[in-house]
Amino acid sequence: MPTYVYSCKDCDHAFETVQSFNEDSLTVCPECGGVLRKKFNSVGVVFKGSGFYRTDSRGSSSSTAPAAASSAAS
Repeated sequence: MPTYVYSCKDCDHAFETVQSFNEDSLTVCPECGGVLRKKFNSVGVVFKGSGFYRTDSRGSSSSTAPAAASSAAS
């Protein structure tokens, strides 16, 4: 279940709560009874699969060509 951050428009009280996707958003501040506003945070990104690393996106010929050229010059 996701964690949501709320902030009160009246008293600036901020808190986090774990809610299901099916639950309605909170609207009343537990501290003062004022109006709540849902705050949006940046989302953590998880890269899965191939193609996200430097060596995954290159072909075998381009990654070994500079090494072969430097060894041939020696």
